[in-house]
Amino acid sequence: MSQACLTKHAKLLNAADYKRVFDKPVRSSDRYFTVLARPNNLLTPRIGMAFSKKRVKLAVKRNRLKRISRESFRLSQLGQNKFNADYVVLAGAQCAEATNQQLFN
Repeated sequence: MSQACLTKHAKLLNAADYKRVFDKPVRSSDRYFTVLARPNNLLTPRIGMAFSKKRVKLAVKRNRLKRISRESFRLSQLGQNKFNADYVVLAGAQCAEATNQQLFN
């Protein structure tokens, strides 16, 4: 397994960053995830995750969703088409029961 990871600059780190995205987001959703996005003035896109206990009860499942979201975001950064924005990933209705492959796609 590779040791590739997201850098600190590729993550939303504080409440102000999350609040900025939640204030005026562009929303995209399916049955597994809801993604909120807002353009930023930085040179890189950033990701934040908010998986609530109300939506995903078990910590094991929340952590699995975080791992899959981070890996998908990291792999999308390897391509040339980058849109510099802040993204917040939220749990969808059926995310807890989905397989890893379904979530990754």
